[in-house]
Amino acid sequence: MSKAELDNLVKIGQLKIESFAQSEFDAYIRSGKERLRDAASRGISPSGKFLLGYAAAYAFSLAALRRLGYRPANRYVVFQCLPLTLGVGVEVWRVLADAHDVRNGLEYEGSDEVTEDLTDQVIRCAKTLEEML
Repeated sequence: MSKAELDNLVKIGQLKIESFAQSEFDAYIRSGKERLRDAASRGISPSGKFLLGYAAAYAFSLAALRRLGYRPANRYVVFQCLPLTLGVGVEVWRVLADAHDVRNGLEYEGSDEVTEDLTDQVIRCAKTLEEML
């Protein structure tokens, strides 16, 4: 993890420095765990399962960033910072970055391009992040 690289993102406005708060961190972890549990529930639509897995991964990713004293300027940068915050490789953060685009399509454009494979990958990535925290 390179503080210098995160500080460079502050300089260009992608991150902001903000003091760590344990209660906020705990809330993100709790939220991520709840969403992962809900994603495993029966009867959830494919897009619902995807959105829950994505939300869990985002919560864990944001917790990792906040633990280091940074807040993102946008959602996407949270996933881009994963190699710096949790040391994950491209096989995790790239899946989540791609999922971000799909999530935006669902939320803002009425798209329904969610595949079972992507959903499974997102949930697997979320579980990996959970274990790392």
